[in-house]
Amino acid sequence: MEPDLDGIVIIAGAYGSGKTEVAINLAVNRKRAGYDVKVADLDLVNPYFRTREAAALFNRWGIELIVPAQEWLQADLPILSPAVSGLIRQAGQLTILDAGGDDAGATVLAALADAFVGKTVRMLQVVNPYRPTTDTIDKCLQIKAEIEAASGIAINGLVSNANLMDETTADDLYSGYDFVSELSRLTNLPIEFVTAAQELLPELNLNRFLTPVLPIVRQLTPPWRKAGVIKCKN
Repeated sequence: MEPDLDGIVIIAGAYGSGKTEVAINLAVNRKRAGYDVKVADLDLVNPYFRTREAAALFNRWGIELIVPAQEWLQADLPILSPAVSGLIRQAGQLTILDAGGDDAGATVLAALADAFVGKTVRMLQVVNPYRPTTDTIDKCLQIKAEIEAASGIAINGLVSNANLMDETTADDLYSGYDFVSELSRLTNLPIEFVTAAQELLPELNLNRFLTPVLPIVRQLTPPWRKAGVIKCKN
């Protein structure tokens, strides 16, 4: 069972949570399922590992990507394309907004308040309990509150993105899911889906999860490593 999201979906979370990797793989996953998918890169804070790095992949899949103007594409500047407001006002079947990390990255969402009027928005908090900023429930709750205050939008769903990069095991995913399940219980927010590296799927007992599972093929990699290959739908 894979994620079944539509409408406007904001992917938010702490720095290092893996939210951008989640956004990229979710976009391709839903496109493969036949959805009309559009993506906006709203990460105007962190100059590394942004959705725009997947532009070539999105182009192959026919996924519309909104990024800053070409002359500012690699700039670490607070530049928000007016096209983003238009994208929200005329959202496709699935419109994914990849917000920046923490409350600083979420601030840009407040600038889009007028565009969100009358729209149903789902904002998902991506949680990786193996990162130092989100390794306790209290830290996750603090980041949740900060993102909500900065954006003016309530988080209404969680994503369990437990991983230790190449060292991740099936047990790590199970333990991470249990952690996010406790966060879900305390916040009364649903876990929308769990992520799992594509190569780990054969080792997993998917019945261990009560939520959909999103396969992850890493696209955001350091210069010395190649991105994983997501096979074209054709």
